[in-house]
Amino acid sequence: MLGRFKGERGMLLGAVACLGLLAVSPAGGASPAPTVGSLRADDAALAAKSRAAVLDLYSLDERLATAQQRLSTLDRAGRQLVAERGSLRHELRLARLDVHLSQVRLATRLRFIYDHGATTTLDVFMGAKSLQDAMTQVDDFNRVAAANADVVIQVHSAQAQMIHLRHRLGIRERTLSATKAAAGRTVAELEQLHAGRVAYLGQLVSERSEDAARISELNAQADAAVVRSETLVTPRVQQDLVEQPVAPVAAAISSSAPRTLTVSATAYDLPGRTSTGLPVGWGIAAVDPSVIPLGTHIVVPGYGVAVAADTGSAVVGATIDLWFPTAAQADAWGRRTVTIDVQ
Repeated sequence: MLGRFKGERGMLLGAVACLGLLAVSPAGGASPAPTVGSLRADDAALAAKSRAAVLDLYSLDERLATAQQRLSTLDRAGRQLVAERGSLRHELRLARLDVHLSQVRLATRLRFIYDHGATTTLDVFMGAKSLQDAMTQVDDFNRVAAANADVVIQVHSAQAQMIHLRHRLGIRERTLSATKAAAGRTVAELEQLHAGRVAYLGQLVSERSEDAARISELNAQADAAVVRSETLVTPRVQQDLVEQPVAPVAAAISSSAPRTLTVSATAYDLPGRTSTGLPVGWGIAAVDPSVIPLGTHIVVPGYGVAVAADTGSAVVGATIDLWFPTAAQADAWGRRTVTIDVQ
C-alpha cells in the first residue's frame, strides 16, 4: 500500500501542476479558458505587432519632421513677402512724391510759357528785344518743352511700375497662401496619424502587460494547487498506512496499471474553484477520492480527458461530476452510466 500511495501522491502532484497548462478541446464548440501556452502565443503576436508599430512610428516621425520643416520654410517666405510689401509701399510713397514734385515743376514751366506768351520760335524772335534775348528765350522754351516730356514719361513709367509690382506681389502671396494651406493640412494629418499610432502602441503594451499578469496568476494558481494537493493527500496516506496492512508488491504493481470503472456521470456548470484550489474549467471532474484518487486522469466517453481535481458532498462512491461551461450543455449531458478508463 505504501508504494501505491506514493505513486498516487506523485501522480496527483504532477497532474495538478500541469493542469494549468492543459488545453483540452471542449465539445459543442465551447471556448476553453486561456492557458499559459495560448497567453504566451498571444504575447508573441502582440510583440510582433508592437515592433511593426514602432517602425511605422519612426517613419511617421521622419515624415512629420519634413512636413514641419517645409511649413517653417513657408512661414519664413511669408514673412519675407510681408517685408517686401512694406518695402513696396515705401517705394510707392516715394514714387507718388516724385510724381507730385514733377507735376509741380511741370506746372511752373507751363506758367513760364504762359507768361512769355509765345509757343513757337518765330513768336520768340518777333517779340525779342535783341538777338541775344531771342536766343535765350528759345533755349528756355526748348528746355521747358523737353522737361515737360520727361515729366510725362516719368509719371507713366512710375504708374506702370507700381501696377506691375502690385500684380507680381499679389500672385506670389496667393501662391504662398495655397502652398502653406496644403502644408498645414499635411502636418495636421501626419500629427493625427502619429497620435493614433502612439495610442495603438500603448494599447499593445497594455495588452502585453495583462497577458504577463495572467500568466503569473496561472503559475501562482498551479503552485498553490500543488501545496493544496499535498495537504489533501498526505493525511489520507498516513491514515491508510495506519489502518491497512502493507499490500504485496505485486498488488501495488497491478494497481498502477490503467483500469476501467463503470460510474454514474453527472454534470455541473457552477463557477469558482475546486477543492484543490484550481479554477473550474473544461476537463475538471469531481470524484470520491476513496474510489478515484485526486489527480487521476480519466477518459470519459462522449466528454474526453478529465482530471480528478474536485470533490463534492453528493459525489459518493462510483460517481463523477463533469464540468461544462454552460447550463444548456450540462442539462444536455444529464446523468449517464459510462465506463471510464482510469489512468
